[in-house]
Amino acid sequence: MFCHRCGTQVAPDLQFCPNCGQSLGATPGPWGAPPVAWTAPAGVQAMTGRWIGAGWQMVKADIGMFFVLALVMSLISSMVPVILHGPLLAGFHIYCMKKILGRRAEFADLFTGFNFFVPTLVASLVMSLFISLGTLLCIIPGLVLSAMYMFTYLFIVDKRMDFWPAMQASHAVVRNDYFGFTMFIVVSMLVILLGVLCCVVGVFVAIPVVIAAITVAYQEIVGFEPRTVATL
Repeated sequence: MFCHRCGTQVAPDLQFCPNCGQSLGATPGPWGAPPVAWTAPAGVQAMTGRWIGAGWQMVKADIGMFFVLALVMSLISSMVPVILHGPLLAGFHIYCMKKILGRRAEFADLFTGFNFFVPTLVASLVMSLFISLGTLLCIIPGLVLSAMYMFTYLFIVDKRMDFWPAMQASHAVVRNDYFGFTMFIVVSMLVILLGVLCCVVGVFVAIPVVIAAITVAYQEIVGFEPRTVATL
């Protein structure tokens, strides 16, 4: 078994993690807190234009730092593909959460996602597999799966969920409007493509816009957990 706080592999008969001291008697979520009991909202509709616009406004107000964050995330992810993508993306969401809440956001926030290393890593691997298989089936299923799991990292960070409950929670939101959320993914891909066409470096602005837009959408639909807000 693995410690849910630090990811250290531990013997199944231990009551406390020998690395960080986390109690292993219950099934805690990341950061040692139990997962939140959460009920999926009904009647949710995707608002692609508003969310992308809000994401752009957030990035525009701090464009230099967002550019650096996207560049560093891309460089590190390219050196260790898939393995580090999930934790880094979770950290990027935390940075955006702080911006939405008016908190002081720092470059180091990019690496706070490593506090959720195990669930974000497994989520990244599972989602990559599902989306790759879906893309092979005429592309459209891959887009739908990308939409289904777009909030996974936020549920891990905000609700302290493990990877599979977080994926299910994300799907529970998106199934209210499969078409609308899939179109959000399509528009997001077009935004990133536009960034690539802008002398390539524009992609390091486009990527933050999309991540910020997803964070805004999550905040509007689900809302941030009070105990998470207290730790930011």
